[in-house]
Amino acid sequence: MIVLSHLTKDYTDDEHALNGVSLTIPDGDIFGIIGMSGAGKSTLVRCVNLLEHPTSGTIEVDGQNIEELTGQALRDYRHHMAMIFQNFGLLSQRTTLQNVCFPYLAANNKITDADREEAKGFLERVGLADKVDSYPAQLSGGQKQRVAIARALACHPKYILCDEATSALDPASTASVLKLLNEINQENGITILVITHSMEVVEKICKHVAVLVKGKVVEEGSVKDVFANPQHHETRRLLGKEQWVD
Repeated sequence: MIVLSHLTKDYTDDEHALNGVSLTIPDGDIFGIIGMSGAGKSTLVRCVNLLEHPTSGTIEVDGQNIEELTGQALRDYRHHMAMIFQNFGLLSQRTTLQNVCFPYLAANNKITDADREEAKGFLERVGLADKVDSYPAQLSGGQKQRVAIARALACHPKYILCDEATSALDPASTASVLKLLNEINQENGITILVITHSMEVVEKICKHVAVLVKGKVVEEGSVKDVFANPQHHETRRLLGKEQWVD
């Protein structure tokens, strides 16, 4: 379980990316954080994996205040908190298999034969068993994101953080990637945090959602309830039920 309590992140005295965010993300959930550009979504996810340190507030994961982690404990935490990015984050000069094997190298400074076999299994799981020796430039956007998902699985994660993971994809590839993430959640019980500006993505995959506006949570609940009866005008705008008027 991820518990954010009164989380703030200030870059300057006048720039407040997060302003008192409190959320609970249950184990096994697919939880959406939605908002327009500048809402603080990416800052939030970067705080969860400690690529950014919050200015104040706490982040507890499985009962542990993660800001207390140091050394190997912090490295282990980050290893099992896998990330999937909008731009895929693949190494262009490495094959798909080498990209999927990167977490083993980062964790142990080596890649064993057993690691390679496991990585091949992850590529097969995401439907790319025939692309083991391909390079990223030879893949479509959807295939690149599938490689990124396979690489995330190589971390043996309890959590996967998706930062606008489908925003660079066409509709068919988006649907395929979301279907795959949903299957992984159901099969492995991995908690998935989805950062997006798309209500369509939230509707297709998420169980719960929080709406972020200028660093604040303005609405949260089950996707079914929020979509059926949005309370905040920003949510209604995102759902197309209210016009965008300054």
